Amino acid sequence: MRTLPGPTDHVVVVGAGLSGLSAALHLLGAGRRVTVVERAGLPGGRAGRIERGGYRIDTGPTVLTMPDLIEEAFAAVGERLSDRLVLQQLHPAYRARFADGSELDVHTDPRAMEAEVERFAGPRAADGYRRLRRWLEQVYQAQHRRFIDSNFDSPLQLLHPDLARLAALGGFGRLDDRIGRFLTDPRLRRVFSFQALYAGVPPARALAAYAVIAYMDTVAGVYFPRGGMHALPRAMADAAAAAGAAFRYGTPVTRLERAGGRISAVVTADERITCDAVVLTPDLPIAYRLLGRRPRRPVRLRHAPSAVVLHAGGARTWPGTAHHTLSFGAAWERTFDELTRRGDLMSDPSLLVTRPTTSDPALAPPGRHLHYVLAPCPNTETGPGAEGWSALAPRYRDGLLSLLERRGFTGLATAEDLGTVTPADWAAQGLAAGTPFSAAHTFAQTGPFRPRNLVRGTENAVLAGCGTTPGVGVPTVLISGKLAAARVTGLRPPRSRAGAPRTGERTVPA
Repeated sequence: MRTLPGPTDHVVVVGAGLSGLSAALHLLGAGRRVTVVERAGLPGGRAGRIERGGYRIDTGPTVLTMPDLIEEAFAAVGERLSDRLVLQQLHPAYRARFADGSELDVHTDPRAMEAEVERFAGPRAADGYRRLRRWLEQVYQAQHRRFIDSNFDSPLQLLHPDLARLAALGGFGRLDDRIGRFLTDPRLRRVFSFQALYAGVPPARALAAYAVIAYMDTVAGVYFPRGGMHALPRAMADAAAAAGAAFRYGTPVTRLERAGGRISAVVTADERITCDAVVLTPDLPIAYRLLGRRPRRPVRLRHAPSAVVLHAGGARTWPGTAHHTLSFGAAWERTFDELTRRGDLMSDPSLLVTRPTTSDPALAPPGRHLHYVLAPCPNTETGPGAEGWSALAPRYRDGLLSLLERRGFTGLATAEDLGTVTPADWAAQGLAAGTPFSAAHTFAQTGPFRPRNLVRGTENAVLAGCGTTPGVGVPTVLISGKLAAARVTGLRPPRSRAGAPRTGERTVPA
């Protein structure tokens, strides 16, 4: 593994999102002095927080998996996850509702899920689920050590026995086809393949290797922090500060000062912070602009679809919803074509409805609930541009609320409007193509072919975040921070493993 040459005693981390905080904790654990510079007034990056009318609204991800990675980051500075954070394992992880009126609770406990699948689709489907679960575990084990939790310096690093194991498992076939070998019911196949959208690729075209995301969701467990998702970056920042990190909030970086091939200082409007190394976590276009150079690629980066997010509050709730409810439309392949090729808004959308107050009522005023509706949509390169969303957003919000009313969420249309986030808002934050999901995980943008975390021409800078390796999602972003720290220190922290809840975690029904 290549590491940064020269001194690395003082490291400036630009960005206090999850990747930056992960990097900071691992750097502190390796004895480095760390300064974190963040343009917002609080930590979290995309996992931020808005307080509005007594509601505490998470602005970013709502699904948390693989808490081992959080434990690992706290352990780097001698702390335990339970010292800073209470995690609840969600039961069920999701509730799936289909266009034909059927419902399926997605459990991560194998016996509970086997019984639920048998109730839903019969004993043959339950047997298929058992075999699918074993396959998901094998796919994860074949990938995690070599292809996810690794710094790549060359595609030749792929030439390893784990690559042969992954190929033997069918990892280079198509995801939808491989899931179909275990489950013939199209509703069940959706539950184990919709996660490919997180990677920006339709299940029919995604590599079967991306089933690793379904493993995280349906096998390793889905969790929720007390205090909301923003409690995670807040806890990580507090642990980093206690370990000696200096934080500069409300401080945008204006430029990087150079001395030859090295960055000598990070410059803000009010301060010049000298440094020995820099970890850059902003979205790739911003990071490259600060560096003054962009790596050459044979083909332009292709970005994942974006999302519209509706925040709503009120006293009304629905007994048939869980913490996370997947509301599937009748259409499937057509909607992916609309999102990724035609650039149209979904004509029959599948939606994620999250009610965080199911697990933590304190996130809303007494007697009220908070709802978060995520609707995938094209990014601004393939669909409507950022400027078009100012007129489109109110109509699209009304359309989504009407659709949800028809799907049983009666009264949601008259709930308190706590805000709508569109690709225009993501673009205004500097996110390429107006998407929070960064570069899509096509084969040409995965592993050693994804933008690397070292940038040629700069000796002492490392990238972290969802645009670089290993990719998009809370677990992989946490890993990216650890991998960036390893580039600085040359040290390799113990590898994480998926497992049962650890001490200090508790499970609650949702």
